Amino acid sequence: MFNVTPSISKEISRIAPGFRALSISVKAAAVQDVTVGEKALQAACEAVLAGQPDWAEAHLAAWGEAFRQFGAKPKRTPCSAEALRKRVLRDGSMAALDPVVDLYNAVSLRYAIPVGGENFAAYQGMPRLIVASGSETFDTFKEGQPALESPEAGEVVWCDDAGVTCRRWNWRQGIRTRLCAEDAQMWFILESLPAMPLEELHAAGKMLTDGLTEMMPGAEFSSTLING
Repeated sequence: MFNVTPSISKEISRIAPGFRALSISVKAAAVQDVTVGEKALQAACEAVLAGQPDWAEAHLAAWGEAFRQFGAKPKRTPCSAEALRKRVLRDGSMAALDPVVDLYNAVSLRYAIPVGGENFAAYQGMPRLIVASGSETFDTFKEGQPALESPEAGEVVWCDDAGVTCRRWNWRQGIRTRLCAEDAQMWFILESLPAMPLEELHAAGKMLTDGLTEMMPGAEFSSTLING
């Protein structure tokens, strides 16, 4: 069993005091039930439409303030959890994409928390949450074609030794480390601020690992709470 140990730059505590995250490493198994993620996603959409959880607005507002602290405009580039919730509130539901992606999107919606899912086999070195210098590279698509871009200096990004894996903290994921249900080594990062009760962070992690266990019996997990 492998264990992903991300590092958090000391500068993050200035930008987002009280930041903490749950890092979950998964040695995957073959998917036996492809419906688990889609069912969880449907239930999570219903919870969002019902106004759950009751602390969601406060948590997402705290993320908006964290984004403003490093120069991002949360209305234009919101945190991933807010972007998902806005889509559900607008459309009433979300289409299924991939069993594992559907599951971690369901966790994000149900707990109003940014959740990243990564193919750890594509990583070079361990993940790091840093303030970018602006010289790093990020792989993406532009006008339907693969392209490289750089984050802005001062932007909070996730990266590894090869480059940026997620821009504006948790706004846009790169291509290289994108996750799907066929990947053997999975890494999930559930990111929270103090407006989210700590016990709810652990509950979100349990929803993810319980869902993966149901989806792919025999999967192995390692979980670590990290603080900024």
